[in-house]
Amino acid sequence: MISIVVPCYNEKEVLDELYQRLSRAAESWEEPFEVIVVDDGSDEETWQRIEAVHRRDPRWKAVRFSRNFGHQTAVSAGIARAAGRAVIVLDADLQDPPEELHRFLAKWREGYEVVYGLRRKRKEGPLKRLCYHLFYRILAGTASQPIPADSGDFCLMDRRVVDLLNAMPERNRFVRGLRAWVGFRQIGVEYPRDARRAGKPKYTLSKLIRLAVDGLFSFSTVPLRLATYLGLAVSTIAFLGAVFTLVQRLFADWFDSIGLGPVPGFATIVIAILFLGGVQLICLGIMGEYIGRIYDEVKGRPSWIVRQTLGWESADRDAEATPANPEGENRDQETG
Repeated sequence: MISIVVPCYNEKEVLDELYQRLSRAAESWEEPFEVIVVDDGSDEETWQRIEAVHRRDPRWKAVRFSRNFGHQTAVSAGIARAAGRAVIVLDADLQDPPEELHRFLAKWREGYEVVYGLRRKRKEGPLKRLCYHLFYRILAGTASQPIPADSGDFCLMDRRVVDLLNAMPERNRFVRGLRAWVGFRQIGVEYPRDARRAGKPKYTLSKLIRLAVDGLFSFSTVPLRLATYLGLAVSTIAFLGAVFTLVQRLFADWFDSIGLGPVPGFATIVIAILFLGGVQLICLGIMGEYIGRIYDEVKGRPSWIVRQTLGWESADRDAEATPANPEGENRDQETG
């Protein structure tokens, strides 16, 4: 069986088309499949559309979060429930075309454990394309494990990879980074990324920045090293400035004769203090990002809370077992 994980947040405008296109594509694979839609705290109308799709086709299952936990968390929750020999991750907005998935399956059957999409033609605006370009280049230069440029969450993963991802305890997840970190045979498949079919983009600029920060700080210690190097550089400059000031005092007459005598006023001192203060704040911010992630991990809170499920007759294996209602719908809370 092939599992397809579809994170979804307020995508009521595209759910019907998603159902038609993805079902048509999956039927052509000649393999049994399941679709797991993870509702990341969407509005009521989106959930009603998901319920309608489930009644029409029981192979379409759903998990409903108690609130919005974020796209990467929704992907992780779907992967945790997937039962297939291979697991596909596909966003609900149809920017990643389901019709391309047969190429991913072909590579998987050739023996590749991870097949990821490479976006070669993007339909976003120039500012967002520039941000993506800079992000992937910075990440490639700093990450301890190379992450392919222009590869998103659109991918297929073998069961072995999925089991490893599910076993990882970290809560600040950057799925495409974890996917690259596990290794195995991986290959990219180029495809043109379509424009959004309907609705508004859910990844705002602030969310993209947050994702970039998560990716950078989850897979690199380079920011900490940069803070150290910056501190050393500033200390060196300060030391050289102190030596110059001392020499200037000792040979004041000569320096006056060549026009390099002491300049009266506090401008130099103020500039130096502001510069050093700025460097210290930057270093504190970098350390704060890492400490914040440690704090999130040690609190031990669940990464997500499930409000409702469709398509499972019992509670999730990570929660206490509870009976389902007669319609196969579980309304008990779960955590992951």
